[in-house]
Amino acid sequence: MLTTPLLHPEILRVLATAGHHARILIADGNYPASTKHGPQATLVPLQLSPGIPTVADVFRAILGAVPVDEVHTMGVDRDDSYAAATPGDPPVWTTYREIITEAGSNCSLKPVVKWDFYEAVDSPDHVLTIQTADTQPWANLLLTLGCRTFP
Repeated sequence: MLTTPLLHPEILRVLATAGHHARILIADGNYPASTKHGPQATLVPLQLSPGIPTVADVFRAILGAVPVDEVHTMGVDRDDSYAAATPGDPPVWTTYREIITEAGSNCSLKPVVKWDFYEAVDSPDHVLTIQTADTQPWANLLLTLGCRTFP
């Protein structure tokens, strides 16, 4: 019986084989996961119904299972036609910051502008995309895995 907050067998399989610097994308429901991914990335679709699960739900589970060195979110490109609906930081980023704090992580949320975010995902280090049904704008997260440290 697993005691981690993460139970999905395919996600656990990929995380178990991923190493330091591997990238994990937790995508919202609007992310074009079929075309914007690394050349070796596994796609795990988790969309149950609109908003279930959210990126935040998956983020909590991942942080409880593996060390994470960096947390990048898709930054709002002010020239993008969708940016007008989000005048400041997207509200979901506050939730992500709270999750990072709750997990005891020293990571900070680092926005990467949309088109640069797509380029960062298109990397041989990108090993997993978890597609959620999150409907919040600018909810995508790109995590860089850390490594075990010795006491």
